[in-house]
Amino acid sequence: MDYRLQLEKALVFIESNLNNAISVTDVAKAASYSYYHFHRFFQAMMGETAGSYIRSRRLTQAAKELLYTNKRILDIAVSLQFESHEAFSRAFKSQYHMTPNQYRKNRVETILGSRREITKPEIQHRCNSITLRPQIVDVEPKQLVGIRFQTSVANNQSVSKWEYFQSRVHEIHHALPDSCRYGIFESAQGCTFDSFSEQSQTSEFIGIEVNEPSLAPDKMCYKKFPGGKYARFTHTGKVYSLFQSYQYIWGAWLSASDVELAARDDFECYSERFLGADNPESQIDIYFPIK
Repeated sequence: MDYRLQLEKALVFIESNLNNAISVTDVAKAASYSYYHFHRFFQAMMGETAGSYIRSRRLTQAAKELLYTNKRILDIAVSLQFESHEAFSRAFKSQYHMTPNQYRKNRVETILGSRREITKPEIQHRCNSITLRPQIVDVEPKQLVGIRFQTSVANNQSVSKWEYFQSRVHEIHHALPDSCRYGIFESAQGCTFDSFSEQSQTSEFIGIEVNEPSLAPDKMCYKKFPGGKYARFTHTGKVYSLFQSYQYIWGAWLSASDVELAARDDFECYSERFLGADNPESQIDIYFPIK
């Protein structure tokens, strides 16, 4: 059986019925499964239950309607099968960390907590290219030398800056032998649940670990990374598909997980398992700070 095809059938059925009263049993029938086997299958493939996925997709649809329509909040809630204004507000705040009224007034289509519709390539990515459940690890403090620049999701500068850094990494003194490379997205007010969008500017630091503070080469700088507790995901595949892994973490994992993000840097680690930007076997570890 082609499990990805069955998953696609289930997701298409859900998308076609966000405004209708459907049960997980209905979705299981659409995917040609018994309820028992579908429940286990969906959770293994998606990292959450079908019920949780349906609810989070409805809430993301509600978020769009709050921004782009003049519908009353109660009408949005009822049309998306929430029993009451209060039940809708509780569920919405749990996913977006603000009430529906606050989200509408905020006028920002946020990324964190937003569960976008999954496309066929993303189904393939979800099944093969991202760890659905992270490892919880303690990261040691580090001393780094590298470059800092401004970037955003909509205007991503990372690829060109990585090429620039790699061309100059030999100039850095006291670099640890066989050290990993790090792409660190520095904690900022613009990367919170109520403000982080595709246009949000954030400071990124690309660097390599050194064994002692040293004078940085021209147009480079020194960074002291404090470490801490992190959720570690692993992306497998080419660099161009890395954004799909972030979409899963920002939307699916944050919506379904009970962990709380901490106000520290998140980062990518490029170790010996990174085999090149265009190698489908390359692995990149993604770390999100948690409390």
